Amino acid sequence: MTGTVGLPATTVPAVTGPAPGVVDLEIGGMSCASCVSRVERALESVAGVTEVSVNLATDRARVRTAGGVAATSLVAAVREAGYEASVRAGERGLPADGGEARHRADLRRRLARITAGAVLSAATLILAYGFGGASWSNAAQLVVTLPVFLWVGGPFHRSALRSLRHATVTMDTLVSLGATAAYTYSIVATVALPGRATYFDTASLIVTLISVGSFCEVVARHRAGSAIAALAGLQPRVAHRLEAAGTGGAPAVDVDVELVAMGDRLLVKPGERIPTDGIVVRGSGTVDESLMTGESLPVARGAGDRLIGGTVNGRSPLEMRVDRTGSETVLAHIVQLVERAQAEKAPAQRLADRVSSVFVPTVIALAAVTFAAWLLTGHGVAASMIPAVATLVVACPCALGLATPVAIMVSSGRGAELGLLIRGGETLETVHRLRVVVLDKTGTLTLGRPEVLDVVAVGTGRVEPALALAAAVESGSEHSLGQAVLDAASRRGCDVPDAAQGIVSHPGGGIEGTAGGHRVLVGSPRWLAEQGVPAAGVPPAVEVGRGGTRIGVAVDGALRLRMNVADPLRPESAAGVRRLRSMGLRVVLATGDTPEAAAAISAQAGIGEWHAGLSPEGKAALVTALRRGGAAVAMVGDGVNDAPALAAADVGIALGGGTGVAMAAAAITLVRGDVGRVGDAIALGRATLRTIHQNLGWAFGYNLVLVPLAMLGIVPPVLAALAMALSSVTVVGNALRLRRFARGRGAAGLDLPQPTKWKATNLPRT
Repeated sequence: MTGTVGLPATTVPAVTGPAPGVVDLEIGGMSCASCVSRVERALESVAGVTEVSVNLATDRARVRTAGGVAATSLVAAVREAGYEASVRAGERGLPADGGEARHRADLRRRLARITAGAVLSAATLILAYGFGGASWSNAAQLVVTLPVFLWVGGPFHRSALRSLRHATVTMDTLVSLGATAAYTYSIVATVALPGRATYFDTASLIVTLISVGSFCEVVARHRAGSAIAALAGLQPRVAHRLEAAGTGGAPAVDVDVELVAMGDRLLVKPGERIPTDGIVVRGSGTVDESLMTGESLPVARGAGDRLIGGTVNGRSPLEMRVDRTGSETVLAHIVQLVERAQAEKAPAQRLADRVSSVFVPTVIALAAVTFAAWLLTGHGVAASMIPAVATLVVACPCALGLATPVAIMVSSGRGAELGLLIRGGETLETVHRLRVVVLDKTGTLTLGRPEVLDVVAVGTGRVEPALALAAAVESGSEHSLGQAVLDAASRRGCDVPDAAQGIVSHPGGGIEGTAGGHRVLVGSPRWLAEQGVPAAGVPPAVEVGRGGTRIGVAVDGALRLRMNVADPLRPESAAGVRRLRSMGLRVVLATGDTPEAAAAISAQAGIGEWHAGLSPEGKAALVTALRRGGAAVAMVGDGVNDAPALAAADVGIALGGGTGVAMAAAAITLVRGDVGRVGDAIALGRATLRTIHQNLGWAFGYNLVLVPLAMLGIVPPVLAALAMALSSVTVVGNALRLRRFARGRGAAGLDLPQPTKWKATNLPRT
């Protein structure tokens, strides 16, 4: 075991500061990664814009500005680039349906076009291959294919024309060019070149097959982003508000949850969802918080306990007092974090964006080269047109554009379902590189509330009478150690006298007062000695303790009790630490507590390295020193004093039960304060990055293989359209596998590195 005490101060990254303006936009008309690049360039050209992130998977843009940039200027810039844009309006609470109505209407329109395209394309095939020899066949094919080309292919043509007006090209340009070339040549052949082969079936099938692929892609993308809609659906729309008096017999009035205000008292009936955040003021029972925390077992809730809006009440009615509403609730914050994670761009996407920005112009150039090369080698116009059309159609920048964002979209949504709120794609990629996890002690590894671990009577007296007197004195104290004494007296069933008299608190020493006619002192051994209390007869075993704080109880000048008070280890902490170590991670404890407490908790949790007596700056210095050794470091904490270290780490991980400052400084928030969830977050990050690499490999490989085959005439236009349609669906489908990610998956299930044995020589000098 390795331990150190204290660290020199260091420069700590700022945790808070003036936040730049952030504007979220809904973008319409994007079809591929080249569209993303164009929208980003348009927004970046607006004066005052400092950062832009456009997400193809969510059709949204997040724009950070230095301040003073009007949202209308941003919308105008996007529209000038040829796309639709609108500002996402801020909401008091949660969206009513997560955009479900708009999505369903879009799917109905797409399905109608696809159905018409499928029926008419089948008719075209019958005419082409069943009646191809008839003189009227080509004219009939022209008529039957016309609605497919104009109506079913209308979205592609309109998008291509809009891009052309703005001197740019997109994936829709490729589809429109390919279908137009085949259809136009076939019209010319029918009207002016009798006897020549026509390709109405090719034009019809290109449009229909790619429309089917686009439909499947939209369905899959919506499924990938369904986490936000599911979270939004957790909040009930009606609350049962009690009269102001809040008495048990007060009538309840049903009101819209949007009208609930701070301080209102609500009745939550058995089996209902809790309408908003608050505190239980009457009743007790269990609450199912699984949809918020991922924990399957219901948790007990009684007077004074916190309730989270959206969770499900058990079999007992509860009366609650509202303390958070609308956008301030835990559920609303979770939705905001998931939306932010899905909007932010991961570093792995930058390569795809750079390639996509020149992809479509390159493909059009290759198609022109293909047409010219086939002509120069003695082939006719029709024969040369077919491989050129196939080259246009087979290329798919969509797969490149969707490879990364859709994986992040699914991952962040699945993480939210498991109680893991991950800030964005960059965090997910950084998690993959983590080698060291630094854990705070109080509230992270421990319960965060002191308990009396040992109580031993000094001399021949019993424990209970002296403990009751100590509890009477401590009832007037707000110190956490005092509450531990009260809890110990309650557990032992002590008859605590009425409130003590003449209570005087001595900061850093103890407390004194009169209870039951006796002068009672409760405090540290040093302070008791200063008050003239002899320490004779103290049992050595208690003097050593278990790494906690030793206090004594003196009655009428004589030492009667010695107690060891400590913040106990969380029941799940040891298992969580074992899991982190099994994943090849080095685990370090950092605490401001005493070396004795740090050593004791480290031994109980199975941690081999601890650093005690650290100030907030000292914790940040420790993280910086570990990072200086070349390892990516995660810091896990829950308090204000952990915020500098959380900000200094490669990945800051805050416990959801901690302070808002800690969560603001962290890249990952664990809704449930369980160290084992740190392992889940890291495993999810590793699985996500693996999926991103698979998607990018498929997207690049698909284009590198099929584009040359199309140029050589090996892949005909119809098969090219089918392959292009399937490419995006394959990428999205692969990302959807992340929805099956489960808690507690071990190293074998996720291809994690084997455990590393750290020696003293591996540790940085501190």
